[in-house]
Amino acid sequence: MTITSLLPGPIGFGTAPLGNMFRAIPDEEAAATVQAAWDQGIRYFDTAPFYGAGLSEERLGAALAGKDRDRYVLSTKVGRVILDELETGSRDLGEKGGLFEHGNPNKIVHEWTAEATERSIEDSLKRLGVDRLDIVWVHDIAQDFHGDLWLQKFEEARTGAFRVLSRLRDEGVIKAWGLGVNRTEPVELTLALDEPQPDGFLLAGRYSLLDHDHALQRLLPMAAEHGVDMVVGGPYSSGILAGGTHFEYQEASPEIIEKVRRIKDIADRHAVSIKAAALQFSLAHPVAAAVVPGATKPSRIAEDLSALHENVPADFWAELRKANLVSPNAPLPGNA
Repeated sequence: MTITSLLPGPIGFGTAPLGNMFRAIPDEEAAATVQAAWDQGIRYFDTAPFYGAGLSEERLGAALAGKDRDRYVLSTKVGRVILDELETGSRDLGEKGGLFEHGNPNKIVHEWTAEATERSIEDSLKRLGVDRLDIVWVHDIAQDFHGDLWLQKFEEARTGAFRVLSRLRDEGVIKAWGLGVNRTEPVELTLALDEPQPDGFLLAGRYSLLDHDHALQRLLPMAAEHGVDMVVGGPYSSGILAGGTHFEYQEASPEIIEKVRRIKDIADRHAVSIKAAALQFSLAHPVAAAVVPGATKPSRIAEDLSALHENVPADFWAELRKANLVSPNAPLPGNA
């Protein structure tokens, strides 16, 4: 089953912010944001144990409680087991240190073995309060978290998580599986394996208006050749394309701020919102199945849906191309 055929539409709800990413948000605000997404027709929700050490899954499960499970698609991730034991020191999150410092204080074990994968799924089902998952992503087996050890983590996942998820898919327990990463290399390596293949991948931050050159060089042609789909995570590049100050989960550099300013100047001349440009660009690639922006306020949902359907003139994309602000190889909306 392809990811595109499984998903109910081109936009989903990414719940990393519900794990108190960057800031603590009240439970009521988190619940209201999920309800706003539901009320406005969003039926795909993506979460992970890592988001706030289980907090995102707990909040999402509470917000979806009582809703017909057959009416929405749910994905979560494996690779992190959340313990009952509380963390006493600082967490080592590679380049993402401090990302969820306002989340639950539970210890997180980073493990992609078969046993850890099965436990992770069982724990996620309990936190979410559901009896099944639709898609499971293998989370963060890449350089940004593990540096030079990433290939060791990848091998652990290949012989553990990949095989468990392939079996669960074959048994009909889940409908699809893939990788959920912030780097292209693990997906490329997976697609080159002579083993059961993933159905798709969730690529965060690597196919955005600000950062897409590398994905276009090798990964996306490989994905098209293998017939696997991409869910685009982080279409706003951690917030900088939605009025925020973060890029790649850190404060944006002067170079990125300047690039965003140049894009915004062109957008303003064409009366285009930068959110619309970001979402519609990420969806324009034939491999893209959906985009999953995150939100922590109910009002953001309406903004995202409006941006998705906003009329963006071809002249805008042509000017971006001329200014070398998008790759010459990037498919543009409407074949601009």
